[in-house]
Amino acid sequence: MRLSESETSENPLDEQTTLTTTGKIDSEGFAPVLKNNRFLILWSGQIFSQLADKVYLVLMIAIVANRFQLPNQPISKWVSPIMIAFTIPAVLFGSLAGVYVDRWKKKPILVVSNLLRGVLVLTLPPLLLVSQGENISTAIPLGFGLMLGITFAVSTLTQFFAPAEQAVIPLIVKDKHLLAANSLYTTTMMALLIVGFAIGEPLLDIADSLASQIGLPGNIGKEILVGGAYAIAGIILLALQTGEQLELEEHEQPHPWQDIQDGIKYLGENHRVRNALIQLVILFSIFAALAVLAVSMADKIPQIEAEEFGFLLAAAGVGMGASAAILGSKGQQSDRARLSLAGSIGVAVSLVGLSFATQNLWLALTMTALLGAFAALVGVPMQTTIQSRTPVAMRGKVFGLQNNAVNIALSLPLVLAAEAEARFGLSSVILGLGAIAAVGGVLTWYMTQAEDNLERLSSGQNKS
Repeated sequence: MRLSESETSENPLDEQTTLTTTGKIDSEGFAPVLKNNRFLILWSGQIFSQLADKVYLVLMIAIVANRFQLPNQPISKWVSPIMIAFTIPAVLFGSLAGVYVDRWKKKPILVVSNLLRGVLVLTLPPLLLVSQGENISTAIPLGFGLMLGITFAVSTLTQFFAPAEQAVIPLIVKDKHLLAANSLYTTTMMALLIVGFAIGEPLLDIADSLASQIGLPGNIGKEILVGGAYAIAGIILLALQTGEQLELEEHEQPHPWQDIQDGIKYLGENHRVRNALIQLVILFSIFAALAVLAVSMADKIPQIEAEEFGFLLAAAGVGMGASAAILGSKGQQSDRARLSLAGSIGVAVSLVGLSFATQNLWLALTMTALLGAFAALVGVPMQTTIQSRTPVAMRGKVFGLQNNAVNIALSLPLVLAAEAEARFGLSSVILGLGAIAAVGGVLTWYMTQAEDNLERLSSGQNKS
């Protein structure tokens, strides 16, 4: 039995061909997607799922601080293994998960991945209780080992959820409304990112307080909040109708590595999708590096402390969310490639300004907010391009490869940024990131224009 997705009347196939060569589309703002009940269900599920994602690592750090960290011991000793356990599945399974997403129905993936993540988080309190006092070795408590295992499993399930979620959006949203849908998704993601950085810890404390008031034992409100958010997302997504249909055909055995090669081949042959993916990888690499450098920048700014670096990242989130909201409402008639070029140059200029803001909080907040705003001009149109130009049968593979590439792009700067700062200095590294943004944006735009011209020339010769 093989899966085939077909768009219903709300997303007919001919909508996939309405793009012009410049990527311009009709402008109706957010109204059509907000009237789309299927998108509202998916969006509601996203809110709870992303809330759980953003607070999950805060939860892990809180458990470590309460149970495992010794007095005067740096918490990084415990947090680093958790970050590694969270990152490894993204690198190992991102592309492979996308292959299976193409062969399975998307709705069950969305539902089951959320419900299982919820169950895993909710099993933490009893597992930590029964493992108390037990050790894997003299240096590693059994409870901490179980936390690493659960983190690995949660991250593995996320590798299936992410490409399935991206593949569903073009199934339930017309192509001409994809920019608005992605803008709304980006705005929501940034809002929840701010929640995670700014109020994640007090939110967990409130959950613990409420749990104790109703007589629940052992400060388990934190786990109930995160696990419950995953579970609620899964329950909401049970109501989602994607328009997928099963075709009764001869059962086709999966060929994961061949399918991954097919996805890579598709990216090689479709320059707009490939170039959009390159720009997203560059963008995420820059933001990953800044997540590390923000701690040093906060330490240098007189008005705040190093541990308050989240304010800088939250400012970038505010800028990105505001820009994505405006883009979704007003930007549908804009050329996506030009938006991305303008965004890349704007990111570069913002980084130059940020390199001079290491002693001024308000300048730093302004530059990071502008950085986020220009980043949305890259991220939203390029994600929309990938969705609209990737055939239904290739979406899981392409989004899996995208997930894999983005997670590698997120991982490498975590290792390299601190070393680069130590060698060259904070301001120099930020200026280097600005140069990468500018060069990457200009080159991918130039490549897109050159390849479009070649396609038009080839098409004209064939007609003649």
